[in-house]
Amino acid sequence: MAEAVMELLERAARREAPLEELRALRLAVQAVPPAALRARLSDDHLGALFALLSVNDREQVSACVSILERLLQALDPVYIIQNLREELQKGLFHPDDSVKILTISQIGRIVENSDAVTEIINSPELLRQIINCIGGEKIAVAKEAIKSLSRIAQTQDGLEALFVSSLLSDLKNVMATNDVVRYRVYELIVEISSVSADSLNYCANSGLISELIGELTGDDVLVRATCIEMVTSLAHTPHGRQYLAQQGIIDKISNIIVGAESDPFSGFYLPGFVKFFGNLAVVDSPQQICERYPVFMEKVFEMAESHDPTMIGVAVDTLGILGSNVEGKQVLQKTRSRFQNLLNRIGHQAKNAPTELRLRCLDAISSLLYLPPEQQTEDLLRMTESWFTSLSSQPLELFRSISTQPFPDLHCGALRVFTAIANQPWAQKLMLDSPGFVEYIVDRSVEPDKASKDAKYELVKALVNSKTIAEIFGNQYYLRLRAYLREGPYYVKAVSTTAVEGAE
Repeated sequence: MAEAVMELLERAARREAPLEELRALRLAVQAVPPAALRARLSDDHLGALFALLSVNDREQVSACVSILERLLQALDPVYIIQNLREELQKGLFHPDDSVKILTISQIGRIVENSDAVTEIINSPELLRQIINCIGGEKIAVAKEAIKSLSRIAQTQDGLEALFVSSLLSDLKNVMATNDVVRYRVYELIVEISSVSADSLNYCANSGLISELIGELTGDDVLVRATCIEMVTSLAHTPHGRQYLAQQGIIDKISNIIVGAESDPFSGFYLPGFVKFFGNLAVVDSPQQICERYPVFMEKVFEMAESHDPTMIGVAVDTLGILGSNVEGKQVLQKTRSRFQNLLNRIGHQAKNAPTELRLRCLDAISSLLYLPPEQQTEDLLRMTESWFTSLSSQPLELFRSISTQPFPDLHCGALRVFTAIANQPWAQKLMLDSPGFVEYIVDRSVEPDKASKDAKYELVKALVNSKTIAEIFGNQYYLRLRAYLREGPYYVKAVSTTAVEGAE
């Protein structure tokens, strides 16, 4: 097979291979191991295939792209950048997107290689063209370009090349293409800034972060909504949060939330601004964030108490994030009856809202009620029990009724609520006292699909791994749960049949 491939490649190199032979070569190269290809390939073979891309014949271009994809994968990235630099550069200019994607995916391989990436950094023309690819119509090309530039910027030399040379002007020029491309460049800047404080300094000194912040705090409500997502990504790193705090940006976002009261268009950007503080609270300190920016908590409660499903969804998500750790739970507990009343509304929504909002409510409830074993103090257990009882007059039956509905997503969402409370003694007692509940847990026939079987298995595992389960459930039920766990999520009991003589 390798011989046949080499023969076809030789004919292609001499421009003697018609389209049928290129098609045959496309199939043949797939069957040859990479090592065999690597041993026999020459620059002439590859150069000829790249040359065949220059014709105005889509079928020929498509065949050559497939062949090159296979051949280049077999080669070392250092070899590719050292021997095919010119071909790569031409590929980035090619009018056919499949050639651009082939080329830029190879550049992606090159920048992942610590020896090869230096060659790219020392090729300003190639870097310039990668930057221009951010402005391409094809999103796949732009995304690969962003990924490659982000990887290049992970070295000091790469940061210097992008931000302390004429390439910065190219980056700014490509931003002027249109709004979509401008946001792509901001996405790249945030990605680079998130790597380290040093990377952030380079991006800040370029002036591009200031431009992003300017748009975030500007008057265009739709632009605000887009920019806050990027600023939220920046806040995920400690050095990013420090920068935002030092520049007074967190205070500005808080002030915009305050001013949203009188803005009829605040619905466009408010969800993103509230999510920003929700994420900030989790990665930082829920108590400090809520005390320093009381408008955040107030706005979350207002949104959750509103009749707008979009706002309710964002508020519920944010409460779930905020209450995902003990400090956040304690912050919510301090609001006393207001949060208890809110839980009743969330329980109502979990039962009656449109499906998407019901799922978000179930996920938030799971997050709020979960307590790791090492944090199960008497006070916190009392708190989660009181929260559970606030959800509905009969909360266990509420979630059990949701778990028996023929919608896999809702079914699994309800099972996750049970799993969240499964290691807490008060919940185990409730489950035991609810007629038929333990039988329902060990009944495999009610789980119609893989996701449901997995969710039920996680519930069983959480119960079995609890220190109090044997004592509360008793030996008989405990052993049944352990058997379920041992048999795995997909166990099917064998049904024996007896042949009867003379039966049909």
